[in-house]
Amino acid sequence: MITQSSSPNKLHQDQLARLNDLLAFTKGQNAFYQKKLEQVQLPLSSLEQLQGLPLTLKQELVEDQKNNGMYGSNHSYPVEDYIRYHQTSGTSGSPLKVLDTAESWSWWEDCWLEVYRSSGVTKADRVFLAFSFGPFIGFWAAFEAAKRNQSLVITGGSQSTKERLYCMMENEATVLLCTPSYALHLAEVAEELEVDLQNSTITKIITAGEPGGSVPSTRKRIETLWGAKLFDHVGMTEMGAYGYSCSEQNGIHVNEAEFIAEVLDPETLEPVAVGEKGELVLTNLGRYGYPLIRYRTADVVLNSEEVCACGNPFKFFPGGVLGRADDMVVIRGINIYPSSIEAIVREFAEVKEFRIVYYTENGMDQIKVQIESDSNIIAELAALLRDRVGLRIAVENVASGSLPRFTMKSKRVLDERVNR
Repeated sequence: MITQSSSPNKLHQDQLARLNDLLAFTKGQNAFYQKKLEQVQLPLSSLEQLQGLPLTLKQELVEDQKNNGMYGSNHSYPVEDYIRYHQTSGTSGSPLKVLDTAESWSWWEDCWLEVYRSSGVTKADRVFLAFSFGPFIGFWAAFEAAKRNQSLVITGGSQSTKERLYCMMENEATVLLCTPSYALHLAEVAEELEVDLQNSTITKIITAGEPGGSVPSTRKRIETLWGAKLFDHVGMTEMGAYGYSCSEQNGIHVNEAEFIAEVLDPETLEPVAVGEKGELVLTNLGRYGYPLIRYRTADVVLNSEEVCACGNPFKFFPGGVLGRADDMVVIRGINIYPSSIEAIVREFAEVKEFRIVYYTENGMDQIKVQIESDSNIIAELAALLRDRVGLRIAVENVASGSLPRFTMKSKRVLDERVNR
């Protein structure tokens, strides 16, 4: 069994053993991977040999579901063996339909228990889940894991934002689970209702769904508004809950007990050097009902050999997920990640909400940032954006309340370019 106390050699030995078990299973029973692994000789003798296996792309899975029935061929068992249905949010393409067996769903819960442990959530906590409980996996596994953690679980599924705030306060919840955007929106509504968040019982906030929880300025803003400590979590419907932050709050740990991580150059598909950014590629080791081998997540991370001061020896990415490869836009020769813009905008407490707009003017792609603010900070923000990004970015103040608010994944990018 792989634990945080395992030595590096023991960790890699156990990962290799579990990887070989998974590969043998998928090659024998999973139609999707039977084709992809047809030429692979098993067992592998080292983890380095994993790099010789084919990568898996989301578009492959989408096409597979178009061509091989509703759920595709990457479900290893008959449909009647599955107990949970999820689908991706569809923010970057067609939604994927994903099923979990009882075994795989228990694995999901195990992964989320690590998130709680790293965040210091115990049986004594009262956990409030502020999400819609729809088919998007959201915090479903967090809900199940909180029960296993023996914490008191309070759900706000069908409630309005106002109702959720009052429910949290009345039940003296100590932990809030939501997206970073919704934590900010809850604080905005709390101010209107004169609810004192800074002196509430909420001491911890665990975020997911967006990179904001690992953006220092966004995290600081949320912690200031709530008087609570923020912990980030990263995962995806098709892969699992693969990473989490810790008491140091300066990056993300990969749960190497359940995932093998690689960081590749998205162009050459070769491993990047230490200190370079690349695309995170993951293999989940315990989800036999829906395995993913060498899955290109599109998450951009900094490859590092740094060991976190918290003492967790698992692979650590300083700064967490830095952006999404599929969100990057090139404007006048400059690579733009929305999370980089957010990091700058959130340094201004006066900004209630913002939106990034890409557009075309005189045949050239341009970018502007729309903000809601009662203070005149346009010139200061524009100057900071130019200094940090290296590009002149227009800043436009819009009417208060005119920009959308979000309870789940935010959509703060409006792309109006002529030739997208």
